[in-house]
This record gives sequence, C-alpha cells and structure tokens, in this order.
Amino acid sequence: MSYVPNELLARLVGFRMYSVNFVMDRLQLGFDSNTDDEPFLNCDVWPEVTFDGEIFREPDRGYADALRRLIPSTVLETREGTGLGLVLVFERGSIKVHPKVEDVYVEIAMLSGFTDREWMVWRPGEESFEDLGV
Repeated sequence: MSYVPNELLARLVGFRMYSVNFVMDRLQLGFDSNTDDEPFLNCDVWPEVTFDGEIFREPDRGYADALRRLIPSTVLETREGTGLGLVLVFERGSIKVHPKVEDVYVEIAMLSGFTDREWMVWRPGEESFEDLGV
C-alpha cells in the first residue's frame, strides 16, 4: 500500500488538542474526541506555532505559552506536502512541522494512537519531507 499525503494526518480533524508535553528534546501533542481513538503527535523537531497571527519558534519568548493557549482547540484542517511539511490548523492558530535539515537527527514526527493501529513516522528525504533529502 502506498502512502497518501494527509490521509492519516487528516484523521485529526475534529479532535481536540488536550495536552502539550515537553519531553526532553521533543514535543508530544495529545488529542481526544468522542471516539476510542487517543492519537498523539510526537515532534522530534520543534514546530513553528502561530497564535492570533503571531509566529513563535523555539526558543522564542512565549513559545510554550502559544502552544498552551491552543488547548483545548479543535483541529479544523490539516495539510501535508513536500515543501510544506505537516500543518494543523485551529481557530486561533496553527502548528507547522517543517524543520531545516540541520535540525533533524533521525525522525521528524510520528503520529499514532488510533484504535485501528494506523501510524506514521516522517523522516527527512521521505514522503512529505523529500525536500529535506539527506
């Protein structure tokens, strides 16, 4: 089976982001809904956060606050593609995962936690990150 960009990521539409966890050198975003799915997006690179029109990047002052303020927002739209990376759109902002190649060690992000066990790991040079070829 071949990979279809945004097919799995789009399953987050309608889910509420309920947690932001800083785990050493990565970020974990937790989502819930009225289903049995409990997906989470592990970001092994720091995503760009937009909140109320202002863009925050780690280590900007206010970065963690901007992420926190997106709780308990619902995912309205997702986008995924080469040159774009992964984007989650909320009412008051967005989270975009598209690092510079020098910021990636092995993996970029992983989405899992669906009851049907569907999951995805994004790496540089693969799928929607072909532009970050190693």
